[in-house]
Amino acid sequence: MQQNRFKQLLAAGGRAVGTMVFEFNTPGIARLLDATGVDFVVFDMEHSGFEIGAIRELISWSRGASFTPMVRVPIGEYHFLARALDVGAQGVMVPMVESRQHAEAIVSACKYPPQGRRGAAFGVAHDDFRAGSVVETMAASNAEGAIILQIETARGVENADEIAAVPGVDVLWIGHFDLSQSLGIPGQFDHPRFVETVDAVVAACNRHGRPLGVMVNDPATGRVWLDRGFRAIAYSGDIWLLQRALAEGVAWVRSWDGDR
Repeated sequence: MQQNRFKQLLAAGGRAVGTMVFEFNTPGIARLLDATGVDFVVFDMEHSGFEIGAIRELISWSRGASFTPMVRVPIGEYHFLARALDVGAQGVMVPMVESRQHAEAIVSACKYPPQGRRGAAFGVAHDDFRAGSVVETMAASNAEGAIILQIETARGVENADEIAAVPGVDVLWIGHFDLSQSLGIPGQFDHPRFVETVDAVVAACNRHGRPLGVMVNDPATGRVWLDRGFRAIAYSGDIWLLQRALAEGVAWVRSWDGDR
């Protein structure tokens, strides 16, 4: 079982920086991302067209990379969670978590007995099709698999302390756009109410020793989250990184007027 770089960095008190993939399920994407030095990559099933077949390929291409490949499932139900893990994801991100009961059900779906109820399938993709001790594989999977729960509703914030307290939860992740919408202030990330809700989640995580995560689009906005103590940072996603870099290049070419 591969060690989970994402979990190791956070457990040591450091930062884990990665990105998200929504669009480009090409054979070279894993090596391309690995060359940047990212610690983790989250392949998205919530807001993309990726079905489990595409996820299987993306994870397979990523198994030889040094980063931790994870999957954001569309909803925190067993058949999404277990299948993502069985095709080889080293972690899952779950949107719209709002209660301790939901968090406990997610952990149970992701962990083998005795910690959970994940179904048994061995010698398949998640253990690289290799034979070995089932007991050791189960223990390693339970230890290395990452569980990231997204807090992105007012109800999730209200229950953040109970959610953070659930054993097996590794990271609470602020879904900032959805959270601002839930609060009735879409996109107003400097609004006092938004700031207060984030502070409440930060306090809950600090009480229970859970790292915090968020997606940022640029260094300027990223600093705000880093200053608040967030240590799991997804730096943008494939769509926006390509668009931004290409738009900058196009603008530069069009504005070029020689050396004058």
